[in-house]
Amino acid sequence: MSLVHWDVSEIYPALDSPEFEQGFANVVARIHALEMMFNQHNIARIENAVTDAAAVQTFDAVIAEYNATLDELSTLFAYISAFVSTDSRNALAQAKLSALQQHNITLSILDTRFIAWLGSLDVEHLIEHSAAARAHAYALRRANIDAQHLMSPKEEELAAELSVTGGIAWGRLHGDVSSQIMVRVERDGETKTIPMSTVRTLAYESDRALRERAQRAELDAWQANAVPLAAALNSIKGQVNTLSKRRGWDSALDEAIHDAAIDRATLEAMMFAARESFPDFRRYLRAKARALKVEQLAFYDIFAPLAEGTRVWEFDDARDFILTHFGTYSEKMRELARRAFDERWIDAEPRAGKRDGAFCMWLRNGDSRVLSNYKPAYGGMSTLAHELGHAYHNLVKKERTAIQRSTPMTLAETASIFCETLVREAALQEASGAERVAILEASLQGSCQVVVDISSRFLFEQDVFDQRHARELAVEELNALMLDAQKATYGDGLDADTLHPFMWAVKPHYYNAGRSFYNFPYMFGLLFGLGLYARYQADPNDFKKGYDDLLSSTGMADAATLAARFGIEIRTPEFWRASLDVIRGDIARFEQAV
Repeated sequence: MSLVHWDVSEIYPALDSPEFEQGFANVVARIHALEMMFNQHNIARIENAVTDAAAVQTFDAVIAEYNATLDELSTLFAYISAFVSTDSRNALAQAKLSALQQHNITLSILDTRFIAWLGSLDVEHLIEHSAAARAHAYALRRANIDAQHLMSPKEEELAAELSVTGGIAWGRLHGDVSSQIMVRVERDGETKTIPMSTVRTLAYESDRALRERAQRAELDAWQANAVPLAAALNSIKGQVNTLSKRRGWDSALDEAIHDAAIDRATLEAMMFAARESFPDFRRYLRAKARALKVEQLAFYDIFAPLAEGTRVWEFDDARDFILTHFGTYSEKMRELARRAFDERWIDAEPRAGKRDGAFCMWLRNGDSRVLSNYKPAYGGMSTLAHELGHAYHNLVKKERTAIQRSTPMTLAETASIFCETLVREAALQEASGAERVAILEASLQGSCQVVVDISSRFLFEQDVFDQRHARELAVEELNALMLDAQKATYGDGLDADTLHPFMWAVKPHYYNAGRSFYNFPYMFGLLFGLGLYARYQADPNDFKKGYDDLLSSTGMADAATLAARFGIEIRTPEFWRASLDVIRGDIARFEQAV
């Protein structure tokens, strides 16, 4: 069956079209016009600044133009990314992305100047005297904190200019190298050379010997490409350490916590509850080993299907199921999904040059584009529902400004987890026997990744940041740190001799210089989403009254404030334990079933 490719021609006909060239030129011109406005009004750090009527008037003009520029830029980035992410060999798309990143340096510098300027003003006076400031009050108050962590203007300007040839370039190197790795794997007596993204899907095959061969071949391929990837990781973490220190953060983690719109008490409460749950997840892994009739689960068994004869979820089946059960929540959610399928918002086919995994990106006016590497199994359908949850989140933020839409990772997973849970519960109700067990296991498989594996990634990244202060780490050292983190979290749930030392090379999240600790927010999202779903089940009508408003406000308040709207306290372990209890219940049912 041929899987769909997404369509972005509503933005421009093609990358080499005159319309695209004009659109690109318009965005560049808009950035330069914004720079001229900043220069005209001296938008920068000002000693002894006076927050008077003139300052209020200037703020109103600047914030309007800034939001408009961000809107146009985000659409252009998404358009180009639609080509790069599905074919990293597309030289024209790579060139256009590189060119746009160069212009984005200017905007990054302007952003720093804007923060510094706001730090010079009395933001409470601005909020009192400007409707635009009141609409952006949360962003203004955060900017006041951010301003305290700025280097000098010249240093910030230099850091922005160097980022394109520094952290951003290293991140692109990882994406380009990892997406173009070809791997030789023997299957059905024939050895074929296939893309790394395809090799990783073999972890879902029912043939255990094939899964083992695939992982061995995958590890060999990562080993062959490890040197440039280790150089990328070392360079990115070194850059983040240097800039965090220069900006007055105690650590890269403290900066990441601030960016996530939570505090350390929240992170520690959640991670404490997660550690408490490790023995329960190991029970799940041991139960899966029994179901697979093996003594102990290997790493390559984590995604193994449990039984033959379970339902095959073709793409059209997934479409129909998602539309039906999104509709049980609201017609608005169902219509969003219908448009995504019918208007080709989705790119589903795995293929050479396409990046692995799945994501959803804002395109414009509340519309999105969804990338997946679809597998005809429950997990493929569930992933689609998850990413369409992100699209729904984008839809309800449609009327917000670009700054108001800027959502921290902790809250960015809220709608996706909710939608994923919605279809999971529906699938469980319709299924019986082996199919029900398979769905339950797929859900636990995902929860195990988000709680246990994410914890291993968090521990690994902490260790890398700590040790990177002294020197670069060799490939063998990175491997050892990853194995230590996996042993500390999976414990005896997995065979220690079959772990994946190159998971640091697999995950693109480590290679984002602008977003460190791109891991714990996923756990926050899962457990926060489960907590919200429990409240939806308790009182659907009352829940619906506030849910869309909460989603549309995720860039306008911190996590604790938004959680309080539903009576949730996130700074103590109790809420997180309650969400994990939902998963513990599924583990108990799974143990009984197998």
